[in-house]
Amino acid sequence: MAGGKQSPRQKMINLMYLVFIAMLALNMSKEVLQAFGLIEENLSSSNTALAAVNSNSLLDLNQKAKEKPAQYQAAADRAQQVSKLSNDYNAYLEGIKEMLTSTIEPGSEKDYQVQDKTDILDNAFFQGDKLSEAGEEFKSKMTSYKADMIAALGEGYDDVKAELNKKFSTGDVKDRENIDREYMEYNYKGYPLIASKTKLTLLQNEIRNIESDVMGQLVQGELIKIASMNNYKSIVNLDKTAFFNGETVTGTVVLGRYDDTTVPNKVVINGQEIPQADIVNGQIPLKLGSGSVGEKKITGYMEFVENDSIIKIDINSEYAVIPKPNSATISADKMNVVYRGVENPMTVTFAGVPSNKVNASAPGLTRSGNGYIMKPTSGKEVKITVTGELPSGERVSDSGVFRIKDLPRPIGTISREYIDVKKNRSNLAVSTVGATFGDDFDFELTPRVTEFLFKVPGAPSVKVSGTKLNSAAQGNLRKARKGDIVQFAGIKATVPGVKLKTVTPVAVELLD
Repeated sequence: MAGGKQSPRQKMINLMYLVFIAMLALNMSKEVLQAFGLIEENLSSSNTALAAVNSNSLLDLNQKAKEKPAQYQAAADRAQQVSKLSNDYNAYLEGIKEMLTSTIEPGSEKDYQVQDKTDILDNAFFQGDKLSEAGEEFKSKMTSYKADMIAALGEGYDDVKAELNKKFSTGDVKDRENIDREYMEYNYKGYPLIASKTKLTLLQNEIRNIESDVMGQLVQGELIKIASMNNYKSIVNLDKTAFFNGETVTGTVVLGRYDDTTVPNKVVINGQEIPQADIVNGQIPLKLGSGSVGEKKITGYMEFVENDSIIKIDINSEYAVIPKPNSATISADKMNVVYRGVENPMTVTFAGVPSNKVNASAPGLTRSGNGYIMKPTSGKEVKITVTGELPSGERVSDSGVFRIKDLPRPIGTISREYIDVKKNRSNLAVSTVGATFGDDFDFELTPRVTEFLFKVPGAPSVKVSGTKLNSAAQGNLRKARKGDIVQFAGIKATVPGVKLKTVTPVAVELLD
């Protein structure tokens, strides 16, 4: 800001003030007016470019806040405040410039030699020797912008605050004769239109430069935080990722820093290069086939470009494919019990042992493909014993006990319905009597009905063989009245090789 070599922007500002002095000396020559116009054009172009840069900086901070809210959200919120204050004040000044140029004839906007009128801003900002309401508003807007910006910045940012106090002060100004002059009268009274417009554009340039300084310091401040010791963590680096009972756990503890912005130019793991597109937020994905049983190594390297040199960092680690197992996993494919007389699919595994080295045995248990079939016949439970062979040749074993249950009681059905059944007389006459184990029974097992009793109110029961009403039963059905409840009871059903419980009856309400 202050001190050191002058920036091109400061040189331009100094030049503008020299032009102001020259203008007074030359009594508003046409060349001076043209010079003001060219300066205003350059400042406007600079302001447009700065606004775009500041907008992109804000978008970048907002994106970082989405990705890492704990780190960047406060900075993004502050940047949002600064951006809004800057845009609002810039828009106010732009409105005054539009008011100035509204009197210029269309097509002569760049003919700066005719923009020598002084009365437009004089009439707007002054009433005699005093400020008009618009003039007071102009001073108030500048004071509010300065105060609001300083409040939005909070602690720190002393250089920016000093610049705000310097560039946006509305205090009295000493002229060349060391006499105190009121700020508005000194800076805006009696100047030609193009000079006032250029000075307003200069104010806009100060706004955009201060906004840019704040954006830069917000990002730089977060980068300093990233590099601070608070972002370092201790990393436990074990010699391997699995240890057997009795082994000594060995390794090292190192200090490491987690940084999403540090991405290597090249990564090779176990001879395979990792695509750059797969490296997200500085994290390198690790996807390796486990391979055969035993201890495995992960080797490779990362390359970083530092100045004109390539820095290579080696990758070395170990892991165990299979830890020493101490228990078996035994599960029924469809439920936690096995049913008597039917084929119950079983899956038998042993943690850490390949399937071809696992064997299971129990009464009624037979191997079927990659699994087993359990078909218990008697008793209330069955014990399944499992053995496995480790890669070292050591044998391990375990067992599990399963309950044996009879099949549930079948439910009678009429055309596969058994809850709140209602039928027309003609439909019921041709309906099929069946049986089911219900929707909660997971096996695809359907009992076959062999006979049943058909009961109509006021008539004796009719015994029927098969699954449909015979002629006698249909005769009774014709005698039934609308709304009568007819019953299908005494249903007998079979499942090959299994003794079933009595089938529950089913009732049907006649609709006609």
